[in-house]
Amino acid sequence: MSYKNRKPGYSKFIMIFVAIKVLLNALAISRFGFHRDEFLHLVLADHLDWGYKEVPPFIAMLAKITLSVFGDSVFAARIFSTIASGLIVWLTGRIAVELGGRRFAITLACLALIFSPAFAASGYLFQPVVFDQLWWVLTVWLFCKYLNTADVRYLYWLGAAVGFGMLTKYSMAFFTFSLIIGILISKERKLLFNRHVIISALIAVLIFLPNIIWQFVHHLPVITHMKQLQATQLDFVKPMDFVIQQLLINGPSLFIWLTGFAFLMLSFKLRRFRYLAIAYVLIFLFLLKMNGKTYYLFGAYPMLFAAGGFAFEKMITRSKLILRVATIVLFVLPNLLLLPLVLPIFSLDRTVSLFKYAHEHVRFLDFAVTWEDQKQHPTTQDYADMLGWEEMAQKAAQTYHSLTPEQQKHAQIFADNYGEAGALHHFHKKYNMPDVVSLNSSFALWAPDNLDAKYIIYVDDDDNVTARLAPLLESYKQTGEVLTPLAREKGTRIYLLVNPSPKLNEVYKAELAKKRLE
Repeated sequence: MSYKNRKPGYSKFIMIFVAIKVLLNALAISRFGFHRDEFLHLVLADHLDWGYKEVPPFIAMLAKITLSVFGDSVFAARIFSTIASGLIVWLTGRIAVELGGRRFAITLACLALIFSPAFAASGYLFQPVVFDQLWWVLTVWLFCKYLNTADVRYLYWLGAAVGFGMLTKYSMAFFTFSLIIGILISKERKLLFNRHVIISALIAVLIFLPNIIWQFVHHLPVITHMKQLQATQLDFVKPMDFVIQQLLINGPSLFIWLTGFAFLMLSFKLRRFRYLAIAYVLIFLFLLKMNGKTYYLFGAYPMLFAAGGFAFEKMITRSKLILRVATIVLFVLPNLLLLPLVLPIFSLDRTVSLFKYAHEHVRFLDFAVTWEDQKQHPTTQDYADMLGWEEMAQKAAQTYHSLTPEQQKHAQIFADNYGEAGALHHFHKKYNMPDVVSLNSSFALWAPDNLDAKYIIYVDDDDNVTARLAPLLESYKQTGEVLTPLAREKGTRIYLLVNPSPKLNEVYKAELAKKRLE
Protein backbone atom coordinates (compact mmCIF):
# COMPACT_ATOMS: atom_id res chain seq x y z
CA MET A 1 0.00 0.00 0.00
CA SER A 2 1.12 3.55 -0.66
CA TYR A 3 0.97 4.27 3.07
CA LYS A 4 4.08 2.13 3.63
CA ASN A 5 6.05 3.83 0.88
CA ARG A 6 5.83 7.43 2.03
CA LYS A 7 9.05 9.30 2.45
CA PRO A 8 9.79 10.91 5.83
CA GLY A 9 10.13 14.64 6.16
CA TYR A 10 6.69 15.82 5.15
CA SER A 11 6.08 17.29 8.61
CA LYS A 12 8.80 19.91 8.13
CA PHE A 13 7.58 20.54 4.60
CA ILE A 14 4.01 21.17 5.77
CA MET A 15 5.32 23.60 8.39
CA ILE A 16 6.29 25.94 5.54
CA PHE A 17 2.63 26.41 4.73
CA VAL A 18 1.64 26.70 8.37
CA ALA A 19 4.15 29.55 8.66
CA ILE A 20 2.66 31.29 5.61
CA LYS A 21 -0.83 31.10 7.13
CA VAL A 22 0.29 32.41 10.51
CA LEU A 23 2.22 35.26 8.87
CA LEU A 24 -0.80 36.34 6.84
CA ASN A 25 -2.96 36.34 9.95
CA ALA A 26 -0.32 38.33 11.83
CA LEU A 27 -0.53 41.05 9.18
CA ALA A 28 -4.28 41.37 9.69
CA ILE A 29 -5.32 40.58 13.23
CA SER A 30 -4.74 44.03 14.74
CA ARG A 31 -6.66 45.97 12.10
CA PHE A 32 -10.05 47.72 12.27
CA GLY A 33 -11.07 46.56 15.76
CA PHE A 34 -13.08 43.95 17.63
CA HIS A 35 -15.89 42.19 15.80
CA ARG A 36 -19.30 42.28 17.52
CA ASP A 37 -19.21 38.49 18.01
CA GLU A 38 -15.74 38.69 19.54
CA PHE A 39 -17.09 41.00 22.24
CA LEU A 40 -19.74 38.43 23.14
CA HIS A 41 -17.26 35.57 23.30
CA LEU A 42 -14.83 37.57 25.44
CA VAL A 43 -17.63 38.46 27.87
CA LEU A 44 -18.22 34.75 28.46
CA ALA A 45 -14.82 34.56 30.17
CA ASP A 46 -16.32 36.48 33.11
CA HIS A 47 -19.30 34.09 33.32
CA LEU A 48 -17.83 30.62 32.90
CA ASP A 49 -20.47 27.91 32.66
CA TRP A 50 -21.18 24.67 30.80
CA GLY A 51 -23.31 26.42 28.22
CA TYR A 52 -24.77 29.64 26.85
CA LYS A 53 -27.77 30.59 24.79
CA GLU A 54 -25.97 30.72 21.45
CA VAL A 55 -22.76 28.70 21.88
CA PRO A 56 -21.37 25.76 23.84
CA PRO A 57 -18.66 26.55 26.44
CA PHE A 58 -15.38 25.88 24.59
CA ILE A 59 -15.04 29.47 23.31
CA ALA A 60 -15.56 30.79 26.86
CA MET A 61 -12.65 28.72 28.16
CA LEU A 62 -10.41 30.08 25.39
CA ALA A 63 -11.57 33.61 26.19
CA LYS A 64 -10.63 33.13 29.85
CA ILE A 65 -7.15 31.94 28.92
CA THR A 66 -6.76 34.78 26.40
CA LEU A 67 -7.67 37.54 28.83
CA SER A 68 -5.63 36.02 31.66
CA VAL A 69 -2.48 35.28 29.66
CA PHE A 70 -2.40 37.56 26.61
CA GLY A 71 -4.43 40.59 27.67
CA ASP A 72 -7.47 42.39 26.24
CA SER A 73 -6.14 43.81 22.97
CA VAL A 74 -7.48 42.95 19.52
CA PHE A 75 -4.20 41.17 18.75
CA ALA A 76 -4.43 39.11 21.93
CA ALA A 77 -8.04 38.09 21.25
CA ARG A 78 -7.07 36.56 17.90
CA ILE A 79 -4.03 34.55 18.94
CA PHE A 80 -5.94 31.29 19.43
CA SER A 81 -7.76 31.79 16.12
CA THR A 82 -4.43 32.12 14.36
CA ILE A 83 -3.12 28.98 16.04
CA ALA A 84 -6.25 27.09 15.00
CA SER A 85 -5.85 28.33 11.41
CA GLY A 86 -2.28 27.08 11.35
CA LEU A 87 -3.38 23.68 12.68
CA ILE A 88 -6.05 23.42 9.96
CA VAL A 89 -3.36 23.94 7.33
CA TRP A 90 -1.17 21.36 9.07
CA LEU A 91 -3.96 18.78 9.16
CA THR A 92 -4.89 19.42 5.54
CA GLY A 93 -1.33 18.58 4.56
CA ARG A 94 -1.42 15.47 6.74
CA ILE A 95 -4.70 14.33 5.16
CA ALA A 96 -3.09 14.69 1.74
CA VAL A 97 -0.28 12.42 2.97
CA GLU A 98 -2.77 9.86 4.29
CA LEU A 99 -4.46 9.78 0.90
CA GLY A 100 -1.10 8.95 -0.66
CA GLY A 101 -0.01 12.43 -1.70
CA ARG A 102 3.53 13.76 -1.74
CA ARG A 103 5.03 17.23 -1.97
CA PHE A 104 3.02 18.55 -4.92
CA ALA A 105 -0.23 17.27 -3.44
CA ILE A 106 0.61 18.90 -0.11
CA THR A 107 1.61 22.16 -1.79
CA LEU A 108 -1.53 22.43 -3.87
CA ALA A 109 -3.87 21.46 -1.02
CA CYS A 110 -2.29 23.79 1.55
CA LEU A 111 -1.98 26.79 -0.77
CA ALA A 112 -5.56 26.33 -1.93
CA LEU A 113 -6.66 26.45 1.70
CA ILE A 114 -4.44 29.37 2.72
CA PHE A 115 -5.54 31.68 -0.08
CA SER A 116 -9.16 30.57 -0.26
CA PRO A 117 -11.39 33.59 0.46
CA ALA A 118 -13.55 31.39 2.69
CA PHE A 119 -10.72 30.40 5.00
CA ALA A 120 -8.95 33.75 4.90
CA ALA A 121 -12.18 35.44 6.04
CA SER A 122 -13.06 32.94 8.76
CA GLY A 123 -9.61 32.12 10.10
CA TYR A 124 -8.58 35.19 12.12
CA LEU A 125 -11.61 36.30 14.16
CA PHE A 126 -12.15 35.01 17.69
CA GLN A 127 -15.30 33.06 16.90
CA PRO A 128 -16.32 29.39 17.21
CA VAL A 129 -16.23 29.10 13.39
CA VAL A 130 -12.48 28.54 13.04
CA PHE A 131 -12.37 26.11 15.97
CA ASP A 132 -15.35 24.23 14.54
CA GLN A 133 -13.41 23.86 11.29
CA LEU A 134 -10.43 22.59 13.24
CA TRP A 135 -12.42 19.79 14.91
CA TRP A 136 -13.95 18.75 11.57
CA VAL A 137 -10.55 18.51 9.91
CA LEU A 138 -9.01 16.76 12.91
CA THR A 139 -11.83 14.20 12.86
CA VAL A 140 -11.21 13.45 9.19
CA TRP A 141 -7.45 13.07 9.72
CA LEU A 142 -7.91 10.77 12.70
CA PHE A 143 -10.26 8.46 10.83
CA CYS A 144 -7.94 8.41 7.82
CA LYS A 145 -5.11 7.42 10.18
CA TYR A 146 -7.28 4.68 11.67
CA LEU A 147 -8.21 3.46 8.20
CA ASN A 148 -4.56 3.29 7.15
CA THR A 149 -3.10 1.82 10.34
CA ALA A 150 -5.97 -0.01 12.10
CA ASP A 151 -4.54 1.52 15.29
CA VAL A 152 -7.53 1.88 17.65
CA ARG A 153 -5.86 4.72 19.53
CA TYR A 154 -6.87 6.99 16.68
CA LEU A 155 -10.49 6.01 17.30
CA TYR A 156 -10.19 7.07 20.93
CA TRP A 157 -8.68 10.40 19.93
CA LEU A 158 -11.44 10.73 17.35
CA GLY A 159 -14.04 10.36 20.10
CA ALA A 160 -12.34 13.13 22.05
CA ALA A 161 -12.25 15.35 18.96
CA VAL A 162 -15.98 14.86 18.39
CA GLY A 163 -16.70 15.59 22.05
CA PHE A 164 -14.70 18.82 22.07
CA GLY A 165 -16.16 19.70 18.68
CA MET A 166 -19.63 19.46 20.18
CA LEU A 167 -18.49 21.74 23.01
CA THR A 168 -17.44 24.23 20.32
CA LYS A 169 -20.35 24.26 17.88
CA TYR A 170 -23.35 21.96 17.52
CA SER A 171 -22.77 21.63 13.76
CA MET A 172 -20.15 19.02 14.73
CA ALA A 173 -23.04 16.62 15.32
CA PHE A 174 -24.29 16.99 11.74
CA PHE A 175 -20.83 16.42 10.29
CA THR A 176 -20.20 13.40 12.51
CA PHE A 177 -23.48 11.78 11.46
CA SER A 178 -22.66 12.51 7.81
CA LEU A 179 -19.28 10.78 8.22
CA ILE A 180 -20.86 7.77 9.94
CA ILE A 181 -23.51 7.39 7.24
CA GLY A 182 -20.85 7.85 4.55
CA ILE A 183 -18.78 5.06 6.07
CA LEU A 184 -21.81 2.79 6.42
CA ILE A 185 -22.61 3.29 2.74
CA SER A 186 -19.02 2.63 1.68
CA LYS A 187 -17.17 -0.69 1.69
CA GLU A 188 -15.25 0.39 4.80
CA ARG A 189 -18.33 -0.12 6.99
CA LYS A 190 -16.74 -3.14 8.67
CA LEU A 191 -14.39 -0.76 10.50
CA LEU A 192 -17.33 0.54 12.54
CA PHE A 193 -18.41 -2.83 13.88
CA ASN A 194 -16.14 -3.27 16.88
CA ARG A 195 -16.13 -2.39 20.55
CA HIS A 196 -13.53 0.36 20.09
CA VAL A 197 -16.02 2.42 18.11
CA ILE A 198 -18.45 2.16 21.04
CA ILE A 199 -15.72 3.27 23.44
CA SER A 200 -14.94 6.19 21.13
CA ALA A 201 -18.61 7.20 21.12
CA LEU A 202 -18.73 7.01 24.92
CA ILE A 203 -15.68 9.27 25.16
CA ALA A 204 -17.46 11.83 22.95
CA VAL A 205 -20.65 11.64 25.02
CA LEU A 206 -18.80 11.97 28.34
CA ILE A 207 -16.97 15.08 27.16
CA PHE A 208 -20.17 16.63 25.85
CA LEU A 209 -22.40 15.47 28.74
CA PRO A 210 -22.03 18.60 30.95
CA ASN A 211 -23.40 20.76 28.15
CA ILE A 212 -26.29 18.34 27.58
CA ILE A 213 -27.18 18.62 31.27
CA TRP A 214 -26.87 22.41 31.14
CA GLN A 215 -29.18 22.58 28.13
CA PHE A 216 -31.93 20.62 29.90
CA VAL A 217 -31.54 22.63 33.12
CA HIS A 218 -31.92 25.85 31.12
CA HIS A 219 -34.93 24.68 29.04
CA LEU A 220 -32.93 23.82 25.88
CA PRO A 221 -32.01 27.37 24.75
CA VAL A 222 -30.25 25.90 21.70
CA ILE A 223 -33.69 25.19 20.21
CA THR A 224 -34.88 28.74 20.86
CA HIS A 225 -31.65 30.11 19.39
CA MET A 226 -32.06 28.04 16.22
CA LYS A 227 -35.68 29.23 15.86
CA GLN A 228 -34.55 32.84 16.21
CA LEU A 229 -31.83 32.28 13.61
CA GLN A 230 -34.38 30.73 11.28
CA ALA A 231 -36.74 33.67 11.71
CA THR A 232 -34.24 36.54 11.59
CA GLN A 233 -31.36 35.33 9.39
CA LEU A 234 -31.69 31.89 7.81
CA ASP A 235 -34.98 32.68 6.10
CA PHE A 236 -33.06 35.19 3.97
CA VAL A 237 -30.85 32.37 2.64
CA LYS A 238 -32.30 30.96 -0.56
CA PRO A 239 -31.29 27.42 -1.59
CA MET A 240 -29.87 28.54 -4.94
CA ASP A 241 -27.89 31.32 -3.22
CA PHE A 242 -26.38 28.72 -0.91
CA VAL A 243 -25.36 26.57 -3.88
CA ILE A 244 -23.88 29.48 -5.82
CA GLN A 245 -21.94 30.73 -2.81
CA GLN A 246 -20.42 27.28 -2.24
CA LEU A 247 -19.09 27.53 -5.79
CA LEU A 248 -17.68 31.02 -5.24
CA ILE A 249 -16.29 31.05 -1.71
CA ASN A 250 -13.01 29.32 -2.58
CA GLY A 251 -12.33 31.35 -5.71
CA PRO A 252 -10.42 29.54 -8.49
CA SER A 253 -9.55 26.82 -5.95
CA LEU A 254 -13.05 25.58 -6.73
CA PHE A 255 -11.44 23.43 -9.43
CA ILE A 256 -9.14 21.79 -6.89
CA TRP A 257 -11.85 20.68 -4.47
CA LEU A 258 -14.22 19.68 -7.29
CA THR A 259 -11.47 17.51 -8.76
CA GLY A 260 -10.82 16.06 -5.32
CA PHE A 261 -14.51 15.30 -4.87
CA ALA A 262 -14.63 13.58 -8.27
CA PHE A 263 -11.53 11.50 -7.46
CA LEU A 264 -12.99 10.43 -4.13
CA MET A 265 -16.18 9.31 -5.84
CA LEU A 266 -14.71 7.72 -8.97
CA SER A 267 -11.01 6.95 -8.58
CA PHE A 268 -9.91 3.40 -7.83
CA LYS A 269 -6.89 4.74 -5.94
CA LEU A 270 -9.06 6.64 -3.44
CA ARG A 271 -11.87 4.10 -3.23
CA ARG A 272 -11.20 3.43 0.47
CA PHE A 273 -11.80 7.12 1.22
CA ARG A 274 -15.02 7.41 -0.77
CA TYR A 275 -16.92 7.98 2.47
CA LEU A 276 -15.45 11.51 2.60
CA ALA A 277 -17.21 12.46 -0.64
CA ILE A 278 -20.44 10.83 0.55
CA ALA A 279 -20.21 12.74 3.84
CA TYR A 280 -19.76 16.02 1.93
CA VAL A 281 -22.87 15.34 -0.15
CA LEU A 282 -24.91 14.53 2.96
CA ILE A 283 -23.88 17.58 4.97
CA PHE A 284 -24.34 19.76 1.88
CA LEU A 285 -27.89 18.52 1.34
CA PHE A 286 -28.72 18.87 5.03
CA LEU A 287 -27.57 22.50 5.18
CA LEU A 288 -29.30 23.23 1.88
CA LYS A 289 -32.55 21.91 3.35
CA MET A 290 -32.06 23.84 6.60
CA ASN A 291 -31.20 27.15 4.86
CA GLY A 292 -27.80 27.02 6.50
CA LYS A 293 -25.39 29.92 6.24
CA THR A 294 -22.60 29.61 3.71
CA TYR A 295 -19.83 29.27 6.31
CA TYR A 296 -21.49 26.30 8.02
CA LEU A 297 -19.95 24.04 5.35
CA PHE A 298 -16.41 25.46 5.37
CA GLY A 299 -15.01 22.70 7.56
CA ALA A 300 -15.70 20.09 4.87
CA TYR A 301 -13.45 21.67 2.23
CA PRO A 302 -9.95 20.93 3.60
CA MET A 303 -10.44 17.18 3.03
CA LEU A 304 -11.54 17.92 -0.55
CA PHE A 305 -8.52 20.18 -1.10
CA ALA A 306 -6.30 17.32 0.11
CA ALA A 307 -8.00 14.92 -2.29
CA GLY A 308 -7.67 17.49 -5.07
CA GLY A 309 -3.96 17.84 -4.40
CA PHE A 310 -3.58 14.08 -4.64
CA ALA A 311 -5.61 13.99 -7.87
CA PHE A 312 -3.54 16.63 -9.64
CA GLU A 313 -0.34 14.99 -8.45
CA LYS A 314 -1.42 11.75 -10.10
CA MET A 315 -2.57 13.46 -13.28
CA ILE A 316 0.51 15.69 -13.65
CA THR A 317 3.72 13.66 -13.24
CA ARG A 318 7.01 15.00 -11.91
CA SER A 319 8.40 15.27 -15.42
CA LYS A 320 5.83 17.94 -16.19
CA LEU A 321 7.17 20.51 -13.74
CA ILE A 322 6.05 23.48 -15.82
CA LEU A 323 2.49 22.13 -15.89
CA ARG A 324 2.54 21.67 -12.10
CA VAL A 325 3.67 25.27 -11.62
CA ALA A 326 1.01 26.44 -14.06
CA THR A 327 -1.64 24.56 -12.07
CA ILE A 328 -0.67 26.40 -8.89
CA VAL A 329 -0.60 29.75 -10.68
CA LEU A 330 -3.96 29.16 -12.36
CA PHE A 331 -5.95 27.74 -9.45
CA VAL A 332 -4.32 29.30 -6.38
CA LEU A 333 -2.48 32.55 -7.00
CA PRO A 334 -5.49 34.51 -8.38
CA ASN A 335 -6.89 34.31 -4.85
CA LEU A 336 -4.07 36.65 -3.82
CA LEU A 337 -6.01 39.40 -5.60
CA LEU A 338 -9.08 38.56 -3.51
CA LEU A 339 -7.22 38.42 -0.20
CA PRO A 340 -7.64 42.10 0.84
CA LEU A 341 -11.39 41.76 0.32
CA VAL A 342 -11.69 39.13 3.05
CA LEU A 343 -8.58 39.61 5.22
CA PRO A 344 -7.83 43.15 6.52
CA ILE A 345 -4.19 43.38 5.45
CA PHE A 346 -4.56 47.01 4.25
CA SER A 347 -5.92 50.20 5.82
CA LEU A 348 -9.67 50.70 5.88
CA ASP A 349 -9.62 53.47 3.24
CA ARG A 350 -7.56 51.38 0.84
CA THR A 351 -9.75 48.34 1.47
CA VAL A 352 -12.94 50.30 0.71
CA SER A 353 -11.35 51.57 -2.52
CA LEU A 354 -10.63 47.96 -3.50
CA PHE A 355 -14.27 47.02 -2.88
CA LYS A 356 -15.40 49.91 -5.06
CA TYR A 357 -13.02 48.89 -7.84
CA ALA A 358 -14.16 45.26 -7.60
CA HIS A 359 -17.82 46.32 -7.82
CA GLU A 360 -17.14 48.37 -10.95
CA HIS A 361 -14.91 45.87 -12.77
CA VAL A 362 -15.40 42.38 -11.28
CA ARG A 363 -19.12 42.19 -10.50
CA PHE A 364 -19.16 38.50 -9.61
CA LEU A 365 -17.24 39.44 -6.44
CA ASP A 366 -20.30 41.30 -5.15
CA PHE A 367 -21.12 38.22 -3.07
CA ALA A 368 -18.35 39.35 -0.68
CA VAL A 369 -20.31 42.49 0.23
CA THR A 370 -23.72 40.80 0.30
CA TRP A 371 -24.83 40.69 3.93
CA GLU A 372 -27.31 38.47 5.73
CA ASP A 373 -30.09 40.76 4.52
CA GLN A 374 -29.03 39.75 0.96
CA LYS A 375 -28.34 43.42 0.13
CA GLN A 376 -25.03 44.80 -1.13
CA HIS A 377 -23.03 47.23 1.00
CA PRO A 378 -19.78 49.22 0.65
CA THR A 379 -17.80 46.63 2.62
CA THR A 380 -18.19 43.13 4.04
CA GLN A 381 -20.47 42.53 6.97
CA ASP A 382 -17.53 41.35 9.06
CA TYR A 383 -15.59 44.57 8.43
CA ALA A 384 -18.64 46.71 9.20
CA ASP A 385 -19.09 44.76 12.43
CA MET A 386 -15.62 45.84 13.59
CA LEU A 387 -16.24 49.58 13.42
CA GLY A 388 -17.69 52.19 15.75
CA TRP A 389 -17.63 50.26 19.02
CA GLU A 390 -15.16 52.34 21.00
CA GLU A 391 -16.83 55.53 19.79
CA MET A 392 -20.08 54.19 21.21
CA ALA A 393 -18.43 53.28 24.52
CA GLN A 394 -16.78 56.72 24.76
CA LYS A 395 -20.08 58.51 24.24
CA ALA A 396 -21.85 56.30 26.78
CA ALA A 397 -19.04 57.06 29.26
CA GLN A 398 -19.32 60.80 28.56
CA THR A 399 -23.01 60.62 29.40
CA TYR A 400 -22.27 58.75 32.61
CA HIS A 401 -19.56 61.20 33.66
CA SER A 402 -21.86 64.15 32.95
CA LEU A 403 -23.78 63.06 36.06
CA THR A 404 -22.79 64.25 39.50
CA PRO A 405 -21.04 61.75 41.80
CA GLU A 406 -24.29 61.35 43.74
CA GLN A 407 -26.30 60.73 40.56
CA GLN A 408 -23.71 58.18 39.39
CA LYS A 409 -24.48 56.09 42.48
CA HIS A 410 -28.00 55.62 41.13
CA ALA A 411 -27.13 55.04 37.47
CA GLN A 412 -27.22 51.96 35.24
CA ILE A 413 -26.19 51.37 31.64
CA PHE A 414 -28.44 49.36 29.33
CA ALA A 415 -27.79 48.11 25.77
CA ASP A 416 -30.22 46.69 23.23
CA ASN A 417 -28.07 44.05 21.50
CA TYR A 418 -25.17 41.79 22.42
CA GLY A 419 -22.66 43.68 20.27
CA GLU A 420 -23.35 46.94 22.07
CA ALA A 421 -23.44 45.19 25.44
CA GLY A 422 -20.20 43.34 24.71
CA ALA A 423 -18.41 46.53 23.69
CA LEU A 424 -19.61 48.42 26.76
CA HIS A 425 -18.50 45.53 28.98
CA HIS A 426 -15.10 45.37 27.30
CA PHE A 427 -14.42 49.10 27.62
CA HIS A 428 -16.18 49.83 30.92
CA LYS A 429 -13.03 49.67 33.03
CA LYS A 430 -11.04 51.76 30.55
CA TYR A 431 -13.66 54.53 30.68
CA ASN A 432 -14.50 54.09 34.37
CA MET A 433 -18.20 53.39 34.06
CA PRO A 434 -20.53 50.69 35.44
CA ASP A 435 -20.87 47.34 33.73
CA VAL A 436 -23.67 47.04 31.22
CA VAL A 437 -27.10 45.42 31.55
CA SER A 438 -28.73 43.73 28.56
CA LEU A 439 -31.43 41.14 27.91
CA ASN A 440 -30.12 40.17 24.51
CA SER A 441 -28.47 36.81 23.92
CA SER A 442 -26.59 35.26 26.86
CA PHE A 443 -26.50 38.57 28.73
CA ALA A 444 -29.94 37.64 30.05
CA LEU A 445 -28.35 34.78 32.00
CA TRP A 446 -26.50 37.13 34.34
CA ALA A 447 -28.64 40.29 34.11
CA PRO A 448 -29.63 41.82 37.47
CA ASP A 449 -33.10 41.15 38.79
CA ASN A 450 -34.09 44.81 38.61
CA LEU A 451 -33.60 47.81 36.36
CA ASP A 452 -34.49 50.38 38.98
CA ALA A 453 -31.89 53.16 38.74
CA LYS A 454 -32.89 56.83 38.70
CA TYR A 455 -30.63 57.44 35.73
CA ILE A 456 -30.26 54.96 32.87
CA ILE A 457 -27.77 55.43 30.03
CA TYR A 458 -29.61 53.60 27.26
CA VAL A 459 -27.87 52.50 24.05
CA ASP A 460 -30.63 52.15 21.45
CA ASP A 461 -30.18 50.77 17.93
CA ASP A 462 -33.92 50.96 17.29
CA ASP A 463 -36.68 53.33 18.38
CA ASN A 464 -37.33 51.78 21.77
CA VAL A 465 -36.91 55.00 23.75
CA THR A 466 -39.22 57.15 21.69
CA ALA A 467 -41.72 54.42 20.73
CA ARG A 468 -41.97 52.37 23.93
CA LEU A 469 -40.25 53.91 26.93
CA ALA A 470 -41.03 57.63 26.74
CA PRO A 471 -44.37 57.35 28.64
CA LEU A 472 -42.56 55.56 31.48
CA LEU A 473 -39.98 58.31 32.02
CA GLU A 474 -39.94 61.67 33.75
CA SER A 475 -37.69 62.90 30.95
CA TYR A 476 -35.09 61.75 28.46
CA LYS A 477 -32.58 63.25 26.05
CA GLN A 478 -30.28 61.98 23.35
CA THR A 479 -26.66 62.55 24.35
CA GLY A 480 -24.78 60.91 21.51
CA GLU A 481 -24.86 58.88 18.31
CA VAL A 482 -22.47 56.53 16.54
CA LEU A 483 -21.20 58.43 13.50
CA THR A 484 -18.49 56.09 12.15
CA PRO A 485 -19.48 56.05 8.44
CA LEU A 486 -19.08 52.35 7.56
CA ALA A 487 -20.04 50.89 10.93
CA ARG A 488 -22.99 48.54 11.01
CA GLU A 489 -23.97 50.33 14.21
CA LYS A 490 -23.94 53.76 12.52
CA GLY A 491 -26.92 55.69 13.83
CA THR A 492 -27.10 53.89 17.16
CA ARG A 493 -28.10 56.49 19.75
CA ILE A 494 -27.18 57.04 23.39
CA TYR A 495 -29.90 58.40 25.67
CA LEU A 496 -30.06 59.54 29.26
CA LEU A 497 -33.31 58.37 30.86
CA VAL A 498 -34.30 60.24 34.01
CA ASN A 499 -36.50 58.91 36.84
CA PRO A 500 -38.21 55.97 35.16
CA SER A 501 -41.49 54.93 36.74
CA PRO A 502 -41.79 51.58 38.59
CA LYS A 503 -43.70 50.34 35.55
CA LEU A 504 -40.44 50.24 33.56
CA ASN A 505 -38.90 47.86 36.09
CA GLU A 506 -42.01 45.65 35.88
CA VAL A 507 -41.64 45.48 32.11
CA TYR A 508 -37.95 44.68 32.53
CA LYS A 509 -38.58 41.89 35.06
CA ALA A 510 -41.28 40.31 32.88
CA GLU A 511 -38.98 40.32 29.86
CA LEU A 512 -36.07 38.98 31.93
CA ALA A 513 -38.20 36.09 33.20
CA LYS A 514 -39.24 35.29 29.64
CA LYS A 515 -35.66 35.40 28.35
CA ARG A 516 -34.42 33.07 31.08
CA LEU A 517 -37.01 30.49 30.11
CA GLU A 518 -36.09 30.57 26.42
